[in-house]
Amino acid sequence: MVKIYKNPLLAVDIVILCPDDSIILIKRKKNPYKGFWALPGGFVEYGERVEEAALREAWEETGLKVELDHLLGVYSDPDRDPRGHVISICFIAHKIGGKLKADTDASEVSKFKWEELKKIKLAFDHATILEDAYKFRKKIIKGKNV
Repeated sequence: MVKIYKNPLLAVDIVILCPDDSIILIKRKKNPYKGFWALPGGFVEYGERVEEAALREAWEETGLKVELDHLLGVYSDPDRDPRGHVISICFIAHKIGGKLKADTDASEVSKFKWEELKKIKLAFDHATILEDAYKFRKKIIKGKNV
């Protein structure tokens, strides 16, 4: 008898830092969280490295080519996504090309200042991820490791 295992899905999220100290968010076009703002990201395809998935998702959803700078963290709360247990690997990145435009799962894409984030509806656990990114950003600036 073959035992069937239920495993979590794997996703990536990308915090794209801009030179003017803003970040890029997308407005979700589909459920879950349709109409909410979110980090660019999505599911890792079979046979794809997580770094490749992050670069692909950033391009597909924002029109930007990015360079990954740091691994921010792994977010694995089983309840973070209403579709099921989804683990997200989150990267910090910066733009190296392209033009900001919404595509695929995004109905809009925009830059936000850090202080604006508390005023908008964020999808999934992205408020937590952005809090972590803000703390990480402050450490980088303090250490001048920009």
